[in-house]
Amino acid sequence: MNDPTETADYPIPSAPTPAPDDGPAAALRRQLDALADDGTPTDDAGIETAYNFASPAIRRRTGSYDRFARLLRSPRYAPLVDHVEAVTGPLERDWNDATRRVTVTGPDGRTRTYEFRLSPATTGPFRNCWQTDAVVVV
Repeated sequence: MNDPTETADYPIPSAPTPAPDDGPAAALRRQLDALADDGTPTDDAGIETAYNFASPAIRRRTGSYDRFARLLRSPRYAPLVDHVEAVTGPLERDWNDATRRVTVTGPDGRTRTYEFRLSPATTGPFRNCWQTDAVVVV
């Protein structure tokens, strides 16, 4: 593990991982689908999928999976977990960057809009696969 973002808990073996054939829209869709049904097939499977799709930069900032999971359960990001609807805006794509706004309806019925920023990883086990660099509340 020469890369400081490669830790014993990454990637989580039981959760989906980025695929080289997925573009940014597919990478984001896989995360949203998993987060919508966080408890299937196992508890926190959606959060684990999002963690596997987190870029090395995000994992440097958030640290361990446990810390990442706490962040996703925080009031700012909790609407993503077990959301009942996700309405995606247009994908804005530059050569190696993509952004897409997503409005989710959380399990409590409230809506929140996020901007997902993705790019192909330049390091790590998923080099050249689209991963999430940031999720910003808008």
